[in-house]
Amino acid sequence: MSPARRAARTPRDGSVAEVFSAFLVLGLTSFGGPVAHLGYFREAFVVRRRWLGERAYADLVALCQFLPGPASSQVGMALGLRRAGPLGLLAAWTAFTLPSALLLVAFALGTRAAGVDPGAGWLRGLTAAAVAVVAHAVLGMARTLTPDRARATVAVLALVVAVLVPTAAGQVAAIAIGVVLGLTLLRHPVGETDPADSPSPVRRRTGAALLAAFAALLLLLPVLAAATGDAALGLVSSSYRTGSLVFGGGHVVLPLLEADTVQRGLVGEDAFLAGYGAAQAVPGPLFTFAAYLGAVRTAAPTGLAGAGLALVSIFLPSALLVGGTLPFWERLRRSPRAQRALAGAGAAVVGVLGAALHDPVLTHGVTSPATLAVAAVAFVALSSWRTPPWAVVAGAGLAGALVL
Repeated sequence: MSPARRAARTPRDGSVAEVFSAFLVLGLTSFGGPVAHLGYFREAFVVRRRWLGERAYADLVALCQFLPGPASSQVGMALGLRRAGPLGLLAAWTAFTLPSALLLVAFALGTRAAGVDPGAGWLRGLTAAAVAVVAHAVLGMARTLTPDRARATVAVLALVVAVLVPTAAGQVAAIAIGVVLGLTLLRHPVGETDPADSPSPVRRRTGAALLAAFAALLLLLPVLAAATGDAALGLVSSSYRTGSLVFGGGHVVLPLLEADTVQRGLVGEDAFLAGYGAAQAVPGPLFTFAAYLGAVRTAAPTGLAGAGLALVSIFLPSALLVGGTLPFWERLRRSPRAQRALAGAGAAVVGVLGAALHDPVLTHGVTSPATLAVAAVAFVALSSWRTPPWAVVAGAGLAGALVL
């Protein structure tokens, strides 16, 4: 390695293997949905590995809330991209997504006996653990991102908006309000030096090309699918459109998936609901449900081919958007006005996560005195004993199987 290259590197530079291994652990243990995933990411990459600071992490979360697609997966892609470049993005996505995708495809191809009872004790233990993970993330982020009256007020207002409008549009509106209030209430930008302040691994020219590719595929794929009548291209087109147009991710994607499969006669309603039940029992992003639907289609491509096409196509828009927006985001976030806006957005993220802590995390995770006890023990293990999240999740699942 040349002296110039050595000088350009920092102690924060990472390898693709490092990114893959870190996200593989999360892909195997991140139960609880997109909000819980953000808590797992914060614990793993902000608190433990220190890949970036609280402000930079909140900036990423705010950006991905504005982008269509699965927000938690996009945050993971952005973290991998920052750490190890484009291959890091691919490694983060693969490691975080593949475990749940493989489990759902195995369920689709193999055995309906692998269906999950929503009342199973171990599953209730996992949802209780998600309560602890999200609560720990909200409190930790609040300490850093709402240190004064102005930002604490922004967080509470964002929580109110997110609670009163419990949709992806409500979340985006809450963060937008945070941006406006940050510009008007905060008098001084709040700087931070962390890995996010290093140059973006993607050049602006490349970013612009990625954004152009995103738009071109969104416009051209339906035309090509209709013109050729090719079933595989039709599957790619519908999955890509779903990944491009859904804001908020998570359960918000289900209506579009149902319309593209059940209503078109490609997947039976019973099969759709069975797969949805199984998707609740696996870690990782809910968007991997698309792989299950691709595998159980009644028309070709189906099986492994259908699963692979559907999985890659539904996540491709997110990869293009993350790679395309980050170069411009890095430049924008350094300006004083942008720092005030982002400080407001970061406070709003705390409020949005607080609203999600109430519903659906708390309302689904604490349904009895026993689940409250599991959630409380898990929270203490995370916050006071510094137990790794994967161990907390495993312990909560075991406790649930034994006592719930």
